Amino acid sequence: MLLVLGGGLLIGYATLPGAWYASLAKPPFNPPNWVFGPVWSLLYVLIAIAGWRTWQLQPGNGAMRIWAVQLVLNFLWSPTFFGARMMGLALVVILLLLATIVLFITRVWESDRLSAWLFEPYAAWVAFATLLNASLFWLN
Repeated sequence: MLLVLGGGLLIGYATLPGAWYASLAKPPFNPPNWVFGPVWSLLYVLIAIAGWRTWQLQPGNGAMRIWAVQLVLNFLWSPTFFGARMMGLALVVILLLLATIVLFITRVWESDRLSAWLFEPYAAWVAFATLLNASLFWLN
């Protein structure tokens, strides 16, 4: 929990949207900035629980490696988008993240349905964030 929630919050704090993000043209479905913190905090808790369950049930298998890859991609997105201001590269990162999340769900579906379900809201949010990233890239 400390690694996932702590790491996510630390990266989020280090890459807060600033004047650059405020100046971007945004799609009409862009949520207010205050939504992101609570949503990501909840998602990080779900990600951590799924990771812990996967570690307990299948520590050395491919599902745990997939879980680790998604976390690296997750932690890479904010520095790429907000830090480096590279929306195109961030779009590639988030597309890979979404694919990895779906792969994790598929991989654990039969062996640990709860972990798969814990990743469902994460998949939905990242799908929305992918659309948002693509829209911001297109508009700017």
